Amino acid sequence: MAETGFTFRPRSTSLRREFLTPSATGFPPIAAEPGAVGAPGYSPLVQVSFHHRTVVLDAPQIAFQEIDLTAAFGKVARWTQPVLETSKHRELMALACKHAILQHGPSHLIFPDEVQTIPAASEPPAGPDGRLTELEIGSPAPALERALTLLENAKRSVMIIGHGARFHREQAVALAERLNAPVITTFKAKGQIPDAHPLATGVLGRSGTPVASWFMNESDLLLVLGASFSDHTGIYAGKPIIQVDSDPLQLGRIDPVTVLVYGEIGVVIDRFLQRLGDPPAQRVDQRTELAEHWMIWRAEKGSRAGDNRGQGINSAVVFQALSTHVPEDAVIAVDVGNHAYSFGRYFECKEGQSVLMSGYLGSIGFGYPAAIGAWAAVPDRPIFAVTGDCGFAQYMAELLTAVKHRMKITHVLLNNGQLGKISKEQRAGDWDVWQTALHNPDFSKYAEICGALGIASPRHPSSTAHSRPRSHTTARPSSR
Repeated sequence: MAETGFTFRPRSTSLRREFLTPSATGFPPIAAEPGAVGAPGYSPLVQVSFHHRTVVLDAPQIAFQEIDLTAAFGKVARWTQPVLETSKHRELMALACKHAILQHGPSHLIFPDEVQTIPAASEPPAGPDGRLTELEIGSPAPALERALTLLENAKRSVMIIGHGARFHREQAVALAERLNAPVITTFKAKGQIPDAHPLATGVLGRSGTPVASWFMNESDLLLVLGASFSDHTGIYAGKPIIQVDSDPLQLGRIDPVTVLVYGEIGVVIDRFLQRLGDPPAQRVDQRTELAEHWMIWRAEKGSRAGDNRGQGINSAVVFQALSTHVPEDAVIAVDVGNHAYSFGRYFECKEGQSVLMSGYLGSIGFGYPAAIGAWAAVPDRPIFAVTGDCGFAQYMAELLTAVKHRMKITHVLLNNGQLGKISKEQRAGDWDVWQTALHNPDFSKYAEICGALGIASPRHPSSTAHSRPRSHTTARPSSR
């Protein structure tokens, strides 16, 4: 597949069928190449539909699963087809790869029982070579000119990087440096710029930092790259906005925008860089202000980390320790729940780290499966999973899979004995807290029973703040 720039690397890892689809979400975003998952029977494809370039091979057990799989998956797969005895099998696989790559989502092939036993043809396999067009299109000139005029005249411009710009992080940072513009990321795009960068402000929105909120509020122009404008992003639509996206349906999807720039994000950034000179004299240098606001926020984080209420270790302590000790080349898969909000707010990403999350689906249970998918993609990088107790409990049997394949995954589990986010939402609605308490095992002992390394953290914050997560150096998975 030289033409596409992708190379398939055959590798097989055995997982329970319920686990296959969630784990597949961790592979393509990290490997930057197509992935495939084989599912014996109906599997939850919705999770994969929001991730990239996955071919789902579904083998329904027709004898007792009476469901129209084409209809079931048709709303979430980019392309779905049954594989019949008379089908051109090579062509179907080639088309599945084409749709997955070009539409940045899953293709779905259905293999009925009677097809699975047909001997494979002797002809060589087919890929999408000769079927793929270049997607690197530029923006129409009028929109580009309007955007450049706004950028040149702005005094306090701010850049917002969304998940759609994740393949263009270096170009985006170079443009921010040219504009002297602080860089905000959406929650899903956390890690696109290291928090130590002098223009970084952290995450915006409900999971974000007060630094990001302040600079957005003080800005006179927002340059938004690949962001969805969902409620969770917190982007204020009342500002003058330049929105850049390769999907025309995302442009102005929720609110009207000042300038809509349709084009491949990397190409548009390059056009901006070619046309923009040095910052004009009237543009405010915001780096000094940024450093001051980071100093205030880090002092506040330190104060929160020292707030011991006698109820165990608070999340500020946990993510302060992880910010210090997680390696610079780590992949961090984050689950859904209160801990994810704390991760977005407190954890400071380093250059070279990659963050995986399910975005705004609220798909609890994502973290550990995504970490296994990330390990399959880049087994030589340190892999971390950050989950709550309920999220891990949904797939905790797969710790056996991690042990079986000697996956070096460090699992940091924040155990509060409840569905904390749901409890918070119930209180916010002035409702009684109902049915959110959990009955949990000792997860560290469970890890040891499975053959992994289990570490129960001390309950006193000072012990954890200075303890190094040892487990990512071991040859077996760990849960802490």
